[in-house]
Amino acid sequence: MARDRFAPDYDPDCGDAPLTDARHDIVIGRWQGLRDLLRVTGPDWLARGHRVRLLAQACAGSSTVESWLAAEPHSGDALVLRAATETARAFNLAIAAGRGVPIDQHRIDTAVTACLQAAEAYLDDPTPWISLISVARLYSSGVRRQELSRWWDELHRRDPYSVEGHLQVLHYYSARWHGTHGLMYDFARDAAGVAPPGCALPVLVQYARVEEYRYALDAAKGSQSAVGLGQHWNHDGAVSDVRRTWQRWITGRTDSGIAPGELRDLNYLAHAACNAHVPDVATALLRMLGRRATRTPWSYTGDPDQQFVKWRKELKLRG
Repeated sequence: MARDRFAPDYDPDCGDAPLTDARHDIVIGRWQGLRDLLRVTGPDWLARGHRVRLLAQACAGSSTVESWLAAEPHSGDALVLRAATETARAFNLAIAAGRGVPIDQHRIDTAVTACLQAAEAYLDDPTPWISLISVARLYSSGVRRQELSRWWDELHRRDPYSVEGHLQVLHYYSARWHGTHGLMYDFARDAAGVAPPGCALPVLVQYARVEEYRYALDAAKGSQSAVGLGQHWNHDGAVSDVRRTWQRWITGRTDSGIAPGELRDLNYLAHAACNAHVPDVATALLRMLGRRATRTPWSYTGDPDQQFVKWRKELKLRG
């Protein structure tokens, strides 16, 4: 009997079964499952950030979070989720409008107000500050440097090694938004440089490389053949970055498992290792991942299924 053909598993919740259950509740307009999930998550900031971000995306097209707030208007968890949901709604409007087309500033202001209310309601939680820094880049001219610095200080004080928080600043500083490639890479490398062994922050450099690639594709109107990026992924600096992230993050980890909140980060490093042609690192990472995949960043360089299978085949990994 033939062995089943390998196929990556793109679980949108990254293997977080309780989150999947709670997202099913949103479909039927039931908010109690969201309350219970965030209550048991507590101050596990990695899990909380992952869950709030994906719950917000699901809540953006419904009134479930508003129903929860109507029932429990002083719930810190509800206010945090409402802030993330308003942020998701603002981004959905921006995506629908198209790159470079401004959206109603009132909608951005609404999200900012929700974030500040959430931050006041749940003082220890870094999540509203992540949402705030995220939505800030939708302002056509960004926000004042002092304001961004203050928001960053608030986030950093609560969770100094938050990959998601750093990632939102990285996006803000990218050339696609309100900065430059140099500013973005400097931020990523500075963060990686102070990260303790086993911390995932060094992978920010791989996120920055994808951002730079996306910027070049946008400039070429999506035509990959028109972009002179033949060495983008595998020049000496890119290879060194892959090995440095592997050394500082993966070899320093004490936990052999992969948390749902770090699955995307691991996919970014695996994608970089494959495209940089660093076979020892790529093989080890793809073994760690098994079938667990996230569509990004693979989708930026082609069909994610085909790439995942191709690299496993080239590295002689069995299903």
